[in-house]
Amino acid sequence: MIIFSSVTKKFGDTSPALDNVSFNIDDGELTVITGPSGSGKTSLMRLLTREYIPTEGEITFHDKPLAAIKASQLHQHRRKIGVVFQDYKLLHDLNVWENIALALSIIGTSPTETEKRVTDLLKLVDLVDKAFLFPSQLSGGEAQRVSIARALSTAPKVIFADEPTGNLDPATSQNIVKLLEKINKLGTTILVTTHDPVVLDVLGSARHLKLDNGTLVFDSKPSTKTNKKKHTSEPESDDVNSKKASKEVKIEVSTLEENESDNSDHQKKDHSEKKESKPEKKPKTKKRINFSLPSFILAPFRKAKKENSENKPDTKSESKKEDIDKEKEEKDTKNE
Repeated sequence: MIIFSSVTKKFGDTSPALDNVSFNIDDGELTVITGPSGSGKTSLMRLLTREYIPTEGEITFHDKPLAAIKASQLHQHRRKIGVVFQDYKLLHDLNVWENIALALSIIGTSPTETEKRVTDLLKLVDLVDKAFLFPSQLSGGEAQRVSIARALSTAPKVIFADEPTGNLDPATSQNIVKLLEKINKLGTTILVTTHDPVVLDVLGSARHLKLDNGTLVFDSKPSTKTNKKKHTSEPESDDVNSKKASKEVKIEVSTLEENESDNSDHQKKDHSEKKESKPEKKPKTKKRINFSLPSFILAPFRKAKKENSENKPDTKSESKKEDIDKEKEEKDTKNE
């Protein structure tokens, strides 16, 4: 649930962008927010994503005040809200598939899951045949459908479409609105800001909020629960707390005793096992590193080695020849 409780947003000394605005939006609700330019529609979106901080009042998102979200946790909050812009905000260097998959890759989704998710979204917005086209090759309606698919890629709880049909013709606007209505029926909370009469005609049965000069002047479904919710339960009595504390102490003591007895048994067992057998120390062996040089480096050395072996005299054969000659001379002298 989204709760705006007496929210005011001021910029300097000018008149407030939003002035004491209060409303509730239930999970799965489809809400149309209308009003002239400068009435505070876009400020609502930026307050919800916490790009802006209220000057006064409080905003609650799924039972958690936005003021309690730390700066280091903002990215986690913003993943729960998909934003569709009037001018699409597509990256022109990426194709349709890559624009939709970008957010998934940033949050570390596996390639298999990313492929499945992007394929499902392309089917939902009826752009399977345009997957590898670039934004410059798309019509305005196709580009806006890519923007919607990208906003849905991280499975957000809420889609905030800020003037999604502002640059489109009436027929294309009707298709975009029907697509948002279809997404809402699948369970996603949808907020649409617009001053387009086509949107109001198609979404005539939806919740309608109207802003004028920063003030909420009309709510087709006024809520009686705009008061701040209690986020903490009532404190328990001292008797109940003391009983709980004593019970917890008993449990901790008993578990501590059990752990100590188990540890002592294990220590005795380990000590006896160490006495019985000592593991033999294995001699350390040096690891040999095997590598080979490329053949074009070794070729000159092999050639030189071969030439040296061919030119080198055969000392063994010469020594054998000398021995034979000596024996022959000795025989000749004996015969004489």
